[in-house]
Amino acid sequence: MGGAVDLIKIELTNQQEQHSVDEERLIEAVRSVLQEEGLKRAEISIAVVDDPTIHELNVQYLKHDYPTDVLSFVLQREEDYVDGELIVSADTAAAQSIRYGWQAADELLLYVIHGALHLVGYQDGSETEVAEMRTREDYFLAQHGLEPHRQTTDAE
Repeated sequence: MGGAVDLIKIELTNQQEQHSVDEERLIEAVRSVLQEEGLKRAEISIAVVDDPTIHELNVQYLKHDYPTDVLSFVLQREEDYVDGELIVSADTAAAQSIRYGWQAADELLLYVIHGALHLVGYQDGSETEVAEMRTREDYFLAQHGLEPHRQTTDAE
């Protein structure tokens, strides 16, 4: 692997104070997704925010008038390079973790993995794409000793 790791730059800013965030765990999860999916170079920013902030961004960029779990934006994509942004809601992670019976930190980890998978090209618009996305999420969650919960709601 040599210097390849040095060409993947990931920065995280925690813009909320309600919930604790294991910044290194989230950064390493994104790094793992990028490397396992064959990217050799990347510049990724991760922002951990609250529900009002992600709600505002969801309206601004996607015209969805509600808070969401994760937003991912690909700014530039080439064969082995991605420049992108991930924005995740710690408030949503805390609320959903109660619903699914696991730690808020694990729910937040799922959001970061999901967003990183979008950055490398996975989609979740069709049933086939959702199944493929879930398989990859499961794989990366297992690297952290986690078994995923299964959300049974209809697609948005």
